[in-house]
Amino acid sequence: MNPQQPFRFSAGVIGYPIAFVLLIWTVFWVELRFGFRWNDLGVYPRTLTGLRGVVFSPFIHGSLEHLYHNSTPLLVLSMALFYFYRPMAWKVILYGILCSGLSTWIIGGYGYHIGASGLVYVLMSFMLFKGLFSKHYRLTALSFAVIFLYGSMLWYVFPIKENMSWEGHLSGLVVGFVFALIFKTAIAKPPTYIWEAEHYDESQDPFLQHFDADGNFIEVLEEELPNGDSALEIRYNFKEKDV
Repeated sequence: MNPQQPFRFSAGVIGYPIAFVLLIWTVFWVELRFGFRWNDLGVYPRTLTGLRGVVFSPFIHGSLEHLYHNSTPLLVLSMALFYFYRPMAWKVILYGILCSGLSTWIIGGYGYHIGASGLVYVLMSFMLFKGLFSKHYRLTALSFAVIFLYGSMLWYVFPIKENMSWEGHLSGLVVGFVFALIFKTAIAKPPTYIWEAEHYDESQDPFLQHFDADGNFIEVLEEELPNGDSALEIRYNFKEKDV
């Protein structure tokens, strides 16, 4: 990635997040339309069959309300991820699904853990901490925007609500923090101007050569005159106006 252009809009910034959200909505529609019940494909901690939920659980939701509450932050945060962290976006998403799912499988309470909230917490945590660690003004501003929009989500890494996978939320938060530490990103560097160069010589600057010792501007230098003339002669013709 060119460090001078780390933030660039592309079709994937919108396309990939929308496609992912449409996929999980399609899965939910198929469940309702054909009467399927895929909750048993979720993460079931510390069982061999429960490991399949590491891959499948982000696409399965228990209710329309559950799906809606995950879809909006997933769409917003993944768009921000693909815009500001495009080279590592897929790593954060794919590894985030796997790592947060495995962590939930290890620490989770007995029962099926489903939903994309673990990935949402990975994205929120990653962009929150990565922006603060980078000390880059745009990424820091993104961190503050994440805090403003989704800071209240931090409460749900604790068991404050019944039938909610707080273990999945906590796993996502920790995984996002670890990713912010280990994933490196190029930061935009400000342009270097000619006068900031270490061996800059003002006498060789074409623009500054147009000023004399008193600071007066010289429109045309002698070496710029045609035919080797040493001076520029300007003639004015005046015509008297008849009264």
